[in-house]
Amino acid sequence: MDRFTALQVFRHVAELGSFAEAARALGLSPPAISKNVAELEAHLGVRLINRTTRRMALTEEGKTYLDHVTRGLDALTEAETALSLVRTSLSGTLRVSAPMTVALVRFSQAIPEFLSLYPELKLDLHLDDRRVDIVREGFDLAIRGSSNLEDSSLVARKLAVMPHVLCAAPAYFQRHGKPETPSDLKALDHIRFLFGGNVDAWEFKKDGRTERIAVQARYSVTSSLAVRDALRGGCGVSLIPRPYVANDLQDGRLQSALDDWTTAEITLYAVYPSRQHLAPKIRVFIDFLAQQLNRVPSAFE
Repeated sequence: MDRFTALQVFRHVAELGSFAEAARALGLSPPAISKNVAELEAHLGVRLINRTTRRMALTEEGKTYLDHVTRGLDALTEAETALSLVRTSLSGTLRVSAPMTVALVRFSQAIPEFLSLYPELKLDLHLDDRRVDIVREGFDLAIRGSSNLEDSSLVARKLAVMPHVLCAAPAYFQRHGKPETPSDLKALDHIRFLFGGNVDAWEFKKDGRTERIAVQARYSVTSSLAVRDALRGGCGVSLIPRPYVANDLQDGRLQSALDDWTTAEITLYAVYPSRQHLAPKIRVFIDFLAQQLNRVPSAFE
């Protein structure tokens, strides 16, 4: 027995007062109507409807059951209607996790514009450099930066690429010498970002050869902004995403080195649980974010 169909059949029969009318309303045959009612009664162990060849009437149990069935089916209809509105409208709360530096440097300034476009939408943006469990912690999506995104059941949409740059304060290079080859880095003080993909070694490529330099850090820290501050203060050299220090390089507060070598890059992804039935609020945020990140492509060059 299909319980939901049986409940609908019982409600129609009771409200229309006729098996035949219920059959016409539901597009079922009269025998199918009778079968559903009989199976429902057998399941409940009570008689719901007294019927003869010419008339029918609800039993006392049938009247009580009809009241509960009607309220239950109406509540289910309201729930489906509400879900349909959520599914097709840009409202509700959007929960997003993002690395702090990526958000502050690359897109948090665009959030007011996004919210102004969708006044019925609320945004909970959690800035955290740790890798969250999207499903367990209840996030709609997460922004992740990775040079090699791990395999998972999550869906990942590429947003932008951020190349790294080796740099330091000009005064530091004046005191210790500006490196001309990756090997020269061995004699310099290293600043290490602990959550990056280059924690233990910095890799450089040129003319088909690769050099890996072990990171011997005087200072290790879990924030790229703190790495930037240390660079500005002349603490040493570091490999850091170029957008984080683009203004410093332009204004001369920092100076790049080994520019003729290719080094690491980080790709930003929007990661979410499923491609199917993607809520409009998630889709528009990803589209808006991609648009913002690509509005100033020079920041990623």
